[in-house]
Amino acid sequence: MGAVRNVCVIGLGLIGGSVLRAAADAGRTVWGATTSTSDAETAAADGFAATTDVAAALREAADSDAVVVLAVPLTALNTVLAEVAKHAPDCLLTDVTSVKTPVHDSVRATVPSARFAGGHPMSGTAESGWSAGKSELFDGAAWVVTVESDTDLVAWREAATLALDCGAHVVPLRSEAHDETVARISHLPHLLAAVLASVGAAGGPVAAALAAGSFTDGTRVAGTRPELVRAMTEGNAAALLPVLDEALGALGAARGSLASTGGLAATIDAGHKATRQMAEYRRTSGTNVRVRLSASDARESLLAVGERGGRITAFDDDAALAEMP
Repeated sequence: MGAVRNVCVIGLGLIGGSVLRAAADAGRTVWGATTSTSDAETAAADGFAATTDVAAALREAADSDAVVVLAVPLTALNTVLAEVAKHAPDCLLTDVTSVKTPVHDSVRATVPSARFAGGHPMSGTAESGWSAGKSELFDGAAWVVTVESDTDLVAWREAATLALDCGAHVVPLRSEAHDETVARISHLPHLLAAVLASVGAAGGPVAAALAAGSFTDGTRVAGTRPELVRAMTEGNAAALLPVLDEALGALGAARGSLASTGGLAATIDAGHKATRQMAEYRRTSGTNVRVRLSASDARESLLAVGERGGRITAFDDDAALAEMP
């Protein structure tokens, strides 16, 4: 590997702003651009190079061969990619969007010469904007960096190294596997939180007075900006629909059991068992493996790490160092 690359972040909200801060803390030269005047001005007031001139930021990235990070909502992606194609068509490109297949398809259609590896840090809050960001947002978090048959492994390593610099560990996955999984553990929870919030609020002031931890925990992400939730859930409709059907089937079974027998044991016991199983997955100690990125089967080996719930924690010369459960 050569020198540590500069980082250009397009979009300075919660995630993009946190990437900019974390990369700066890691010793990178960073700058960012956003169409939000208030975010640009606040970032500049905090001492960061920030502008509303996206084209200028991208030209600077092209001149220095910086890593370009797209941190915009899925609905704005094609507009930004058109700017990338115009001003930095051959750049090292990654993103932090919560859906991966549409991003991969759009990049390949709009900026085919970009050296691209998709990304998604599994971290965030219900807040938004530059002021909500923090450099430690990704500490200990999983950060997916996608591996496809056409993924340039130099670009993949650059995106993965940035994730590690930001304090995360890297999970290599195909875009389709990512999208199906986040439908289960992110996008469905957002929908259920919205429903829970609406049902609770229908109880009026008494419900507000009695609401405690279970309601607060279950509805926290319902406070996220609606347009962001819509972008991630609607953008992942193909993967989300069957998962939503699965959840509706489970709720229907619970209703049927409660109506017919007055019991909910099957539903509650299954949920308790599943929670313990997820915790056990996280606790499992594993083995360390090395994946040589120059090997002919490097992509398959990286995917094997992610598909088994493993993670990349560092690089050593030509090798990615992985922990496997």
